Amino acid sequence: MRLVRNLQAKAPLVSARVPLGSGRAALRRPGRRQRALPAAIAAISVAALAAGCQNSGGASGAAASGGSVITVAAIRGVDDAPLYLAADQNGAFAQAGLNVKIRSYSSVSQELKALQDGTVDVAAGDYVDFLYAQSVSRHGDLRIVADGYHAAPGVMEVLTSPKSTITTPQGLVGKRIGTPEPQGIPIQSGKPYSLETLATDAVLTNDNVHPQQITWDPMPAGDLINALADHKVDAVVLQEPYIYQAETRLGAVEVLDSCSGPTANLPISGYFAVNSFATAHTQALAEFRSALQQAQATAALQGPVRTVLSSGPGMTAQSASLVTIGAYPTSLDAASPERVESLMFNFEMLNATLNVQKMILR
Repeated sequence: MRLVRNLQAKAPLVSARVPLGSGRAALRRPGRRQRALPAAIAAISVAALAAGCQNSGGASGAAASGGSVITVAAIRGVDDAPLYLAADQNGAFAQAGLNVKIRSYSSVSQELKALQDGTVDVAAGDYVDFLYAQSVSRHGDLRIVADGYHAAPGVMEVLTSPKSTITTPQGLVGKRIGTPEPQGIPIQSGKPYSLETLATDAVLTNDNVHPQQITWDPMPAGDLINALADHKVDAVVLQEPYIYQAETRLGAVEVLDSCSGPTANLPISGYFAVNSFATAHTQALAEFRSALQQAQATAALQGPVRTVLSSGPGMTAQSASLVTIGAYPTSLDAASPERVESLMFNFEMLNATLNVQKMILR
């Protein structure tokens, strides 16, 4: 395994949540607030949140400043909440003279296809899947338009049922861990195939647990909590808001924080366009990025982001207030995606290094 590079992102960040602490989160954090809620709230449909629609646009238009349409593909969730904030009638996009339409998708693979066929102009998604797509050149030459979301303690965790005997990373050896199914990255023995498996592998390796000592069990993200409840898996890797649902529904307990130690503050997602579109509409995309960053700066206040989350299908103001939120960058620094690319190369998800500097929209 080529554990050779270690890049740390230094882009300015704003967080919609007071950090829970620095460094590695304690195992089975006894001080973590228990989010006990009435059963009706605990049974919210997180899958509906991810699939929710807002501002669905028509066909992709010629994106130029002065009010022309920029169509953005998104999977509605915590990471792209500022996008919806900026797309509000009186939001940052309108103030910048941009007409931004959001099309909702249920998977990154669908977003990539929409980028490729020109149905959308920009796509929001996790760095791992988009950098992998760039490496295999299946979806054109991608450009990074904006940095989207970075991890904080509690946004991605490995959890077990409350009566499980697994209490440490070493306890996962020989166990079956449910993960969200891959979005186009092939499953290969001993190698990560997603953001969740990559981040968790890095933390496990740091704890002297070799990834080949555990068994990943990929499945639709919406099935993971039921799989844990039915004892089909020994543990699951979840992001918010699924962590919230697992804790309230099952009393699930954290074994490790997948974004801690070597993956603390890991850049999670960004915004991408194909090179042909980016070259033709550089100014409009620069204005889009500037307006989005204004919305991400607003996310330093808890209220606006949680209001966006509570307006999504299956969420309430009370449940949105209990979801752990990471940090939203206010600038685009190549160090962020380079850190993810380095981690992917070290864990052999990439056969060769990528020129991330070249991918950045200037």
